[in-house]
Amino acid sequence: MNERIDGRRAASEITKALSLRAPQRESLDILAELLERLKLSKDADLRHWLKTIRARYPTVEKFERDFPTLCFALATGVGKTRLMGAIIAWLFITGRSRHFFVLAPNLTIYEKLKQDFLPGSPKYVFKGIPELANNPPVLITGEDYEDGRGVRLDIAVPQNVTGELFTDDTAPHINIFNISKINARDNKKGAAKSSVARVRRYQEYLGESYFDYLAGLPDLVVLMDEAHRYYASAGAKAINDLQPVLGIELTATPKTVGANPRQFANIVYHYPLSRALQDGYVKIPAVATRKDFRADSVSAERLEEIKLEDGIHHHEFVKVELENYARSFNQPVVKPFMLVVAQDTAHASALKAVIESDGFFQGHYKGRVIEVHSNLSGDESDEAMQRLLAVEHDEKTEVVIHVNKLKEGWDVTNLYTIVPLRASASEILTEQTIGRGLRLPFGRRTGVEAVDRLCIIAHDRFQDIVDRANDPESIIKKTVYIGATEDADVPDKQPHLLNTGSVLDILCTGRQPEQDGEALAADLGGESPAPTITAEESRLAELTLRAVQREASRLPASKALSDAAVQQRLVAAVKRLAEEAAPPQASLPGMEAATPTLSASPDALVAEVVRHVTERLIELTIDVPQITILPTREVNYRFQAFALAGLEKVNFQPVSQELLLQHLEDNKQARIQWEGSDNQEVRPEDYIVRQLIDQDAIDYDEHADLLYALAGQLLARLREHLGGDEVKLENVLIYWQRQLADFIWTQMQQHVWITPTDYVGKVTQGFDVLKPACFTLAAGEHPRDFRAPIADKRLVRQMVFKGFRKCCYPYQKFQSVDGEWRFAQLLEDDPEVIKWMKPAPGQFRIEYRNGHNYEPDFVVETADACLLVEPKRADQMDQDEVQTKARAALRWCGHANTHAAAHGGKRWHYLLVPDTAIQLGRSIATLFAEFEWQE
Repeated sequence: MNERIDGRRAASEITKALSLRAPQRESLDILAELLERLKLSKDADLRHWLKTIRARYPTVEKFERDFPTLCFALATGVGKTRLMGAIIAWLFITGRSRHFFVLAPNLTIYEKLKQDFLPGSPKYVFKGIPELANNPPVLITGEDYEDGRGVRLDIAVPQNVTGELFTDDTAPHINIFNISKINARDNKKGAAKSSVARVRRYQEYLGESYFDYLAGLPDLVVLMDEAHRYYASAGAKAINDLQPVLGIELTATPKTVGANPRQFANIVYHYPLSRALQDGYVKIPAVATRKDFRADSVSAERLEEIKLEDGIHHHEFVKVELENYARSFNQPVVKPFMLVVAQDTAHASALKAVIESDGFFQGHYKGRVIEVHSNLSGDESDEAMQRLLAVEHDEKTEVVIHVNKLKEGWDVTNLYTIVPLRASASEILTEQTIGRGLRLPFGRRTGVEAVDRLCIIAHDRFQDIVDRANDPESIIKKTVYIGATEDADVPDKQPHLLNTGSVLDILCTGRQPEQDGEALAADLGGESPAPTITAEESRLAELTLRAVQREASRLPASKALSDAAVQQRLVAAVKRLAEEAAPPQASLPGMEAATPTLSASPDALVAEVVRHVTERLIELTIDVPQITILPTREVNYRFQAFALAGLEKVNFQPVSQELLLQHLEDNKQARIQWEGSDNQEVRPEDYIVRQLIDQDAIDYDEHADLLYALAGQLLARLREHLGGDEVKLENVLIYWQRQLADFIWTQMQQHVWITPTDYVGKVTQGFDVLKPACFTLAAGEHPRDFRAPIADKRLVRQMVFKGFRKCCYPYQKFQSVDGEWRFAQLLEDDPEVIKWMKPAPGQFRIEYRNGHNYEPDFVVETADACLLVEPKRADQMDQDEVQTKARAALRWCGHANTHAAAHGGKRWHYLLVPDTAIQLGRSIATLFAEFEWQE
């Protein structure tokens, strides 16, 4: 066992290594805090444990089993498996345990857990923890425990398979079992039948059963995934018989199953789905319908067809949006799928036949649908389950049909469309239904609405769902309209995807843009046709651009590429890259390369291509420096003293004891506080202050006087309103404490003072090689000339434009007609403008507020200056966010100008231009004189 180290420090290091989210970090910190006070042992004093825990966490009323157990209730999609790994790592690193028993409720979760705990797997739960990298865990599963894995040191299993190290028996031992394996009586082929569960049978290599071996370990910790599934008598007894020193329960639904469910009594931490949505850890659920659609105007059969068709429309729309995002931000492409929830097995089979028929979207989905339910058997069932488990990575499956609700454990990141058929609104609005698709594919919200949203197609239940969404605890907050109208959120036809390199890339490599995977002849405006480029020259040009990208971090500006020393370094780098990219030489007689390899390119050709590419880059690129801006000191918040406004509107009424016990979703501790006097606050103000200090921006030590003063003002109003009845006052405080705290917090944010701070900027790169761009355009649309009139201004965002002479890209997209589209025409006409572009995503790193990044609409280079230009609607010019972005951009220009002055570059300026001033015939010089933004 490892030497005991400080538990809090270990928790902090694990949090950093695993990049734990706030609820995961808080859960680990709670465990560390409690186990620093309590000792793990076989003969634990449960009364002492309970008293110690309840003093800090009164929600723990009792232990649910014969040993100390703590339940961490985390919403679906927040990351229970990662928390499980963090807890195991902490218990091992701090020397508290080396033996763990991880329990899965079903085959799906069991298979997933085995993968997640396997070193080298994509979702390995210990990735980044050095103590477990040097001493990887020994994994024992329900299939191989009889082989002596983890117990016998004479079995030879490759280390890269299970992570076993037989030279040093100090590694953690992690047993992963399906609950059914604990009581299973299955036998090896040819063995006699037995009434004893297989895991409880005598094993010669142990001298006892494997179950008894586990039960005899002095440090066994049991971790129960989806813990609500282990309250049946047989499963509960088996877990108790293991006699662990500690039990960790993880679940999103901390209630027992069955006809009369009850809340767990050992919940030490609860992070519900409503908070996960607020904090942005899961997708945003939205309900979708057609505009002006009446479900009662069509038959039930036709209604199902319409819902399936619109589900496919949304599915195809999201498919394009995901590919667009992946290309724009250099992320892996996520392939989405659609879930159809059927009523019964016959219904599921009929739906599969419809979706795979030739008449449904021209038979496109034939062979792309899987049907999963309990009636499948044999090979058909095995194939369906394997496809279900692999649906995140299976390019073939696009539609999954399932009967009723999917079970826990099947939580994937690429479910974007749910079509519930013949389901009530209450069934649709459950975490069981929606929870299957809430996980985020990129681990965080992207800010791109279609990528961050889970859509439920519910034409016939739309009004009912919207009504229920008005409930404070509702998880449906957004409406999506599907159809062919110009203001529909999701078009009824799949949009096109256009990928293009910069003009530089096209001219140097000859690689043409693509629309929906097919080459598109680039329209380069006034640029003369590119000379014929051989395959070898194209490859050398691509390697040159890669080499320049690496060299850019050492250069102050693109013009430095013409220096002789830089040219020599680039030639050497290109030759090195060519050699690395060359295929292996033929090793058998008669096997000779069909075409010359890059490594055989003559030095003169490499030098010529390098010279040509760098010359064109200097000519066709705007030098946008990469600048990192950091505050020179910590930014602190302080709240000023003030008097609460609107107290006369605070009219909360007492809630009857019976009603209080029914409303647990909004404030989980209300029931505990009402029933037990031990949980009542000593001072009435504490009910409100306790809620306020949960806000990260409030430092209790610094603001305690203000918090109690504000709570006192609120209490005075409540006493007046309730006639001085202290019993009624406490009732109101218990039940409405969160709403009362929100009333204060809203006003506190209007009286916040942020410590002024200076910023220091560092130029990390003088210029950048322009990245490829990706655009979507409406079905049936093709790139159109940027001077052609636009009949319907509302449709401009669905269009892509071409025909530019001065733009760094052959195609561009605009968000407005009177602002951006018209401004691009002005740029093309102005003789002072040399080149311009709309920045690609991620090209600028201008932080303007709490980590939010600002990217100006246009970058323009004129004869004597470089400009960041933001066309803006005239009525939005004075908005706070617009002004905040302008200040951040001006700060960026200041650092860019310091760099430019040192290296002979052009000065940068920021222009904030109202759309009413953008008119053909106006010059950039005039707009510069009128609208250069200065504080």
